[in-house]
Amino acid sequence: MPPVSPMLSKAVKELPPQGEYLYEPKWDGFRTIIFRDGDEVELGSRNEKPMTRYFPDVVEAVLRELPERCVIDGEVVVAGPKGRLEFETLQQRIHPAESRVRRLAAETPASFVAFDLLSLGDEDLRDRPFAERRRLLETALAKVSPPIHLTPATPDRAVAADWFERFEGAGLDGVIAKPTSVTYRPGERAMLKIKHERTADCVVAGFRWHKSGGVIGSLLLGLYDDSGNLNHVGVTAAFTMARRKELVDEIAPYRMKSLEGHPWAAWGSEGDEHAARLPRAPSRWSGQRSHQFEALRPELVVEVSYDHMEGTRFRHATHFRRWRSDREPGSCTYDQLEVPVPSVLEDIFGS
Repeated sequence: MPPVSPMLSKAVKELPPQGEYLYEPKWDGFRTIIFRDGDEVELGSRNEKPMTRYFPDVVEAVLRELPERCVIDGEVVVAGPKGRLEFETLQQRIHPAESRVRRLAAETPASFVAFDLLSLGDEDLRDRPFAERRRLLETALAKVSPPIHLTPATPDRAVAADWFERFEGAGLDGVIAKPTSVTYRPGERAMLKIKHERTADCVVAGFRWHKSGGVIGSLLLGLYDDSGNLNHVGVTAAFTMARRKELVDEIAPYRMKSLEGHPWAAWGSEGDEHAARLPRAPSRWSGQRSHQFEALRPELVVEVSYDHMEGTRFRHATHFRRWRSDREPGSCTYDQLEVPVPSVLEDIFGS
């Protein structure tokens, strides 16, 4: 019965050796555990919250395609018209209005990619090794059709390395390596993830204080677009406490007393499309979390590492590498970012 906390993964730098693992593409969507008992369907999120009401299209597909009684771990994704996964579009599916939920389900339908089987019929499979669960999953989903998919899996490290490079253009952000002998361990990081990492030079145009007070919590990053707007593209926030204290002095000369004259001063202007890419734009995920920030003159440039972009923003928080005093802020544009060669999801499913 829901909720069940999904098994997690820990990051490593490279694919582990062949022999004890099955490799899968790493999907960029909402981690979801599906519970079906006859006509009853529940969708549980990574943090065990219900998502059923937001994805009526997925519920309909589950009732049509999945075994009558099962619990299946996977990912809810949305693919755009060119086959690329669109995480920003997927986020928009989380909406409080029922009418909007139904409209979005029709306009931007979601898919479910299955990659583990926790229960089938009356049998709890979590104590079975992954290799056995995978075989049972393949049998149970042998005849499914879109929008339900069975994720590809291979024991061949060379094939996984090819997926790592080739499918990035479809919006996947790496490869997962699963030990074939591992039982299903809710909440534990029992799998390995290998993600893309690149670097970019960004303008630091603001910061937020750490929740403990008196030290830096995060630096707000910007990149210039073709129109000369400085877009907020993400944050870098993974610092030791000692480094947070040092940053207070390093950014002090650039602090502004107000937002007057700052490129993000008009963040809340009604009808301003650029405002959606500013640091205090509302977020349906952050609830009542404060979006207030302290302004910095946009003169500092920092090199950060990142895995990949989602639209105009970094998909995840970046990692601080070094200050770039040799770079002019105006040179920090989207043009510097590596753009992977497009691919389509049909390549992954072989259809």
